[in-house]
Amino acid sequence: MKGKLYLIPTTLGDSGLDAVIPKDIQELIPSIKHFIVENIRTARRYLKKVDRNIDIEELSFYELNKHSSPAAISDYLKAIEEYDMGIISEAGCPGVADPGADVVKLAHEKNIRIIPLVGPSSILLSLMASGFNGQSFAFNGYIPIKEGERAKKIKQLENRSVSENQTQIFIEAPYRNMKLLEDLTQQCSAGTKICVAVDITLETEFIKTLPAKQWKSQMPELHKRPTIFLLHKDK
Repeated sequence: MKGKLYLIPTTLGDSGLDAVIPKDIQELIPSIKHFIVENIRTARRYLKKVDRNIDIEELSFYELNKHSSPAAISDYLKAIEEYDMGIISEAGCPGVADPGADVVKLAHEKNIRIIPLVGPSSILLSLMASGFNGQSFAFNGYIPIKEGERAKKIKQLENRSVSENQTQIFIEAPYRNMKLLEDLTQQCSAGTKICVAVDITLETEFIKTLPAKQWKSQMPELHKRPTIFLLHKDK
């Protein structure tokens, strides 16, 4: 009997497991023995956090990254002919801004049943807390690093937000967070709202929405902290 593909959420950093992963999901995870993961070491650590009695040596892991070919992914999915499998992301929900989406796409083509499990998504949680439009929004991934390209991209996102009444969501490498916020305050119109959502679900969580001009005088410490940036400009 063909198995099912479970999309297994993980914590965002060191937040308590019970606070973000429902108990029934924690109880389900140990029944799965085959996992497609971004990083085997962190996946093993997470599984031990879920259930310290899990025998890691009995499990099979298949490593996935942006370089994994469709042929390799197809090979990983062979185990599902007999067993359930799980996809584990590095943080949050598999398949959302995550290479797990490639596995899910191929699984649909193979008529495999997909079961998404409830867990934290920094993108959705930051949107919920931003006060911005939650009916029309776009996640844009990373903003360009080069100064000219970055300025152009920020203006494009700001203009799209106005024309489509759409919330723009994006991220940066944690060690470049401060530079991105500085650039946003310089490139955006004074009244454009910017939300900064930091360390979501952690004890150090900080989420605040302000006009661009106000961020200039109250820059939070963002260096090396996982951060989601959101932008919205009213007409």
